[in-house]
Amino acid sequence: MRAGNSQHIVEAARRRSEYTRSKAIQALRSLDAAGEPVTFDAVARQAGISRSWLHAQSDLRSEVERLRAACRRAPASQVPARQRTSDASLLRRLAAANLAARERAQGVDRATRPSPSGPATS
Repeated sequence: MRAGNSQHIVEAARRRSEYTRSKAIQALRSLDAAGEPVTFDAVARQAGISRSWLHAQSDLRSEVERLRAACRRAPASQVPARQRTSDASLLRRLAAANLAARERAQGVDRATRPSPSGPATS
């Protein structure tokens, strides 16, 4: 082997790795957007890559595990994980709705209860 050939082999391997990574990321996004279960097998099958390669990529592995866990928590949800409401957001919205309901109830009580000074005369 000539001394200058190795750089071409290394560059080709790098490009192939980047291409494989982009296929895996695209498969993750499309499965999530479609609301389908995200599993290592499903991602590997859709991307045309091996499961062992997918497991070896720590960032992709953690993303598959995160999306898989999210799917298990909300099996009926067809909303992609990026668009789902967080628990903190739901709690804030619930607190705001409760406050609004209390204020409406107090307003109704004030309107129906006679004033302490007696009925108003015209």
